[in-house]
Amino acid sequence: MKSELAACATDSPPLSPPDGTSAAEWTTIIRPRHHWLDIDIAGVWLYRDLIKLFVRRDLVAQYKQTILGPLWFMLGPIFTTAVMTVVFGRIAQIPTDGIPDFLFYMSGTVMWGYVGTCFTLTSDTFVTNQGIFGKVYFPRLVVPVSVVISNVMKFSIQLAVFLGFLCYFCLKGSSVSVNAVALTLPLLVLEMAVLGLGLGILVSSLTTRYRDVTYLVTFGVALWMYASPVIYPMSQVPERWRTIYSLNPVSSIIEVFRLGFLGTSVVTIQDCLIGWIVTLTILFLGILLFSKIEKTFMDTV
Repeated sequence: MKSELAACATDSPPLSPPDGTSAAEWTTIIRPRHHWLDIDIAGVWLYRDLIKLFVRRDLVAQYKQTILGPLWFMLGPIFTTAVMTVVFGRIAQIPTDGIPDFLFYMSGTVMWGYVGTCFTLTSDTFVTNQGIFGKVYFPRLVVPVSVVISNVMKFSIQLAVFLGFLCYFCLKGSSVSVNAVALTLPLLVLEMAVLGLGLGILVSSLTTRYRDVTYLVTFGVALWMYASPVIYPMSQVPERWRTIYSLNPVSSIIEVFRLGFLGTSVVTIQDCLIGWIVTLTILFLGILLFSKIEKTFMDTV
């Protein structure tokens, strides 16, 4: 324990304990940090057991007193897709580039659901967990990281449901084709996790001082979904707006997923690179602000 904490300590000289004993006899020494960018990545790794507990809490407690339990992970995207198929596919008749309506909308729902959920849950990190933060010390970044991991498991279940329907439509002879681009799925999941984490901790840092941001998140997520190719293909975006549209990282994520598993998309490598640059920039800004706010948030939350 002593060696682990020493790695996270600053270079300031050791403080003498009030009882006169030498500092070497102490097992835990906590000193303030003053650097402009104090990201305790090593501390997050040391508290990986706590992350596991938070992940288990998120997975078990959420549906503990429900009848269907984890089945809600599967029923949610199915019901949402069914409604979208009727409203946007049958009534509005929005084109889907030859992809069966149900598969098109489910692909967008599953991918968007992970990003939106991570963003929404991590944006309340400080406010929701202020009771825990005020009683015991641990790296605050542990909480949003656990949210991202627990939602990966939920996403895996929903992805399995999508693949089941994909197999069904393939057996029926639908014009869909899985290709080598599908192998980029781990990179897509990583980008979604980084994006959700970065936006979430960025917003959670702002909500400690400006509670108005909480209300912006509520309808901001809905507006963000309509600004992403969830209910329409990227091919419907005018060419002159394509570069600006690719600044939304979710657009390239969903389109690459459709290209790999459904065989149709107009996404380019340039769109993907722009998406990654924006995602990493958001993560850097989020961690920078988060590491600064976490030192004083108990005074303002």
